[in-house]
Amino acid sequence: MTERRIAIGCSSGFWGDSAEAAAQLVHSGRIDYLVSDYLAEITMSLLARARAKNPDLGYPPDFVETLAPLMPAIAERGIRVVSNAGGINPRACRQALAMAAEAAGVTLRIAVIEGDDLMSRVEEIAALAPTEMFTGAPFPRRLQSCNAYLGARAIATALDLGADIVLTGRCVDSAVTLGILMHEFGWRDTDYDLLAAGSLAGHVIECGPQCTGGLFTDWAAVPGWEDMGYPIVECAADGSFTVTKPDGTGGMVTTATVAEQIVYEIGDPAAYILPDVVCDFTEVTLTQQGPERVLVRGALGRAPTPTYKVSATYADGWRVIATMMVAGRDAAAKARRMGLAIIERTRRLNLSAGRGDYRETSVEVIGAEDTYGATGCHADDAREVVLKIGLRHDDKSALDLFGREMTQAGVAMAQGTTGLFGGRPSPSPVVRLFSFLLDKCRVPVQVELGGAEIPVAVQPGTPLQPQAPAEPAASVVEPDVSHCAEVPLIALAWGRSGDKGNDANIGIIARRAEFLPVLRRELTTERVGAFFGHYLTGTVHRWELPGFHALNFLLRGVLGGGGIASLRYDPQGKSYAQMLMDLPIRVPDSWLAQDGPLERYAASIQPSNIKHEQSGDSLP
Repeated sequence: MTERRIAIGCSSGFWGDSAEAAAQLVHSGRIDYLVSDYLAEITMSLLARARAKNPDLGYPPDFVETLAPLMPAIAERGIRVVSNAGGINPRACRQALAMAAEAAGVTLRIAVIEGDDLMSRVEEIAALAPTEMFTGAPFPRRLQSCNAYLGARAIATALDLGADIVLTGRCVDSAVTLGILMHEFGWRDTDYDLLAAGSLAGHVIECGPQCTGGLFTDWAAVPGWEDMGYPIVECAADGSFTVTKPDGTGGMVTTATVAEQIVYEIGDPAAYILPDVVCDFTEVTLTQQGPERVLVRGALGRAPTPTYKVSATYADGWRVIATMMVAGRDAAAKARRMGLAIIERTRRLNLSAGRGDYRETSVEVIGAEDTYGATGCHADDAREVVLKIGLRHDDKSALDLFGREMTQAGVAMAQGTTGLFGGRPSPSPVVRLFSFLLDKCRVPVQVELGGAEIPVAVQPGTPLQPQAPAEPAASVVEPDVSHCAEVPLIALAWGRSGDKGNDANIGIIARRAEFLPVLRRELTTERVGAFFGHYLTGTVHRWELPGFHALNFLLRGVLGGGGIASLRYDPQGKSYAQMLMDLPIRVPDSWLAQDGPLERYAASIQPSNIKHEQSGDSLP
């Protein structure tokens, strides 16, 4: 008998993803379910403002526009849809979808899941005096949004009730997939290994083509960027799943592309905390089953915690970011001086007008490796660069003045200024994130379908028990480097990075198992921290995923406030792994003779200011 498998395709990794992806997956004829992810912290704030202006808004309209022409095919093929596109107004999103279905001549049962939006209970929550879970800051006075990250049980309940489409508000990204598998296979709330496996399936596809060749370190090997294939997971009742994509589409599905996505933004891989389960991905294995097919197995789980993570956003002054190109001789030096001069000039004018000083300033010369700090080549001989100036102030008019005065650079400062990108910059509100924990018992969850409101019982959870990090396998022998050569990290590894609030996550995967002991020795927390020392304000943690020969780093306090508040050009740490790929790594010189690519990489090594550390890591 053929094993029953459920095929789930993901058409969106964020609000603004391709409008064609859903059609690609639906018309592939290979999926049973279509899922999508539209929400991020800044998105919640934007949707809150939209609903404040119009009570019929508060959800991403792209979702309805994308799904509307596919309604007949979805109904005909029996494809069921699960998405967090309900935003902060899932009932309004359902109404828009119902109108689209009626116009298409189809009937679909649409359920909404409610309970995540806590704005009506802010005073009650404030009385509990929760503190920010990373910084310990006190609860803000005025919020723009406040949403709990719900889990998968309510989604499974809605599907059990017969919903064709399930709309959620804020939930963890992987829950839209896990809820389907709980429904289809009857997984219980205490089947922790299965819940972890289903969560991993959701995590792999939640960012769309990031697991099918998108953002892959070996980008030149990835075909078909113009028609990237969006991911499909074919899931079995035992928790194993195969990652693939529609036939004839671009991209590639390999153990390396999938591994890069697994390490993406997970923090401690042995304690990836979700509302339904605490996941352990350290022993996950990846097997290439054939072209564009990777089998994933080995996730483990334990009881969830008794709290939800809640993300609130609030206004915190104003910011402006301006960019201009500077070309010609000494472009970098000219740009740097221009940036500092413009800030000083507008600071003086604002102070004289009684507006106060800037709260924060940032000057980055893109093209001169300013973002690399001390490890950069500081290419002051660059002949074309981009000057970026970022400013934060409590008074919007102070930044309006900056926008007017910045144009003076075109006539009063250095030759080679070619004009502002996008014209005169305009201030925008700073939206800051405040994350805290709230007991699950304080967050009632319900499914609404066909006029009936069904309460959903959620596992209460237990406090997280710290676990000692696993020791490296005793059988692993470090190679002798008494006679060594240096190669850049990219010769030995793939990498992927992203943000977790104001922290950056960098995952490094060894290209071959025998490279892992070298990476373990060379990539100490001290050395990685020194590489990003010009940004780092906290500690560096390192964990190991021996199942597929990987290391995972978390750099605390390294993003200038985080994606929705930072003045950085890369506020989410998306480039960090690729920057680290240039770090020199010592390998036995005998390896070069045995491996042609390593020999070529050794010839291209760049000098480094980061010392090799021999001391062991203090692993958390």
